[in-house]
Amino acid sequence: MIVKIINIIIDKKIYKTYSVNRYMLGKFILEQRKKQKLTQEFLASIIGVSRPTYVQIEAGERDLTITEAKKLAGFFCIGFNGFLQGKENSAIVKIEKGKNKIKKEKPELRINVPQENLEKFKEVLLYVLEKVGARPNIGETAIYKLLYFIDFDYYEKFEEQLIGARYIKNHFGPTPVEFKKITDEMINDGELEKVKSTYFQHEQKKYLPRRQADLKILSAQEIQHIDEVLARLAWKNATELSNYSHSDTPWRVHQVGEEISYETVFYRDDDHSVRNYEDEL
Repeated sequence: MIVKIINIIIDKKIYKTYSVNRYMLGKFILEQRKKQKLTQEFLASIIGVSRPTYVQIEAGERDLTITEAKKLAGFFCIGFNGFLQGKENSAIVKIEKGKNKIKKEKPELRINVPQENLEKFKEVLLYVLEKVGARPNIGETAIYKLLYFIDFDYYEKFEEQLIGARYIKNHFGPTPVEFKKITDEMINDGELEKVKSTYFQHEQKKYLPRRQADLKILSAQEIQHIDEVLARLAWKNATELSNYSHSDTPWRVHQVGEEISYETVFYRDDDHSVRNYEDEL
């Protein structure tokens, strides 16, 4: 049951040699899953394996690959070293209760705290709908997640807001607080139409644009960024987008009902980060 891992190289960092007890690591993963009240199917999808394969991992009957171990460590917000040793005391990020602030070993000051921009929200929403709104997989829930990644990815890359909307954590993923207010206003003004449809036998709420987005309100950099997010994510359905957002650090480190802090994007894992930090060293 002992697996030797020697000179693990991740992100150009060399980790020390470990003697990993496969059974104990599987038990540790099981404990973390139950603590978070997650299903085996969900975690299997996070690391890209089948449920039977995942069951073998928890039972200590199959080794984790380095990639799989890193994904799980990031998902549980546990440092990679600590994860391999079955320790919880090396968390990547922690939110101070009631203060919406981040504790970090090396504090940094970031000034550009996003503020809501309802007019820009309207134009970005219309632009997104023009580009992908007619696709059968793009309903209201998928739009929530696309807006979230447009906002938070932009903040990670440029440390400034694009829309700057507020998002709260719910069981289905990040939800933009202003969405209903804005869409109701747009429907009343004839800029948007809300329709019901069916996608794989599930009722779906869709939005159809009734005017073109005013791109003068967006910079070339912002438009390019939106296009990149849509090219990367708009082919996913609502469930896939929700699962992907659930494994993103900003969603992971907040409690249900809390507003999600933009600052947490700087603690993302490799599967979600859109910024090349190594080029900045």
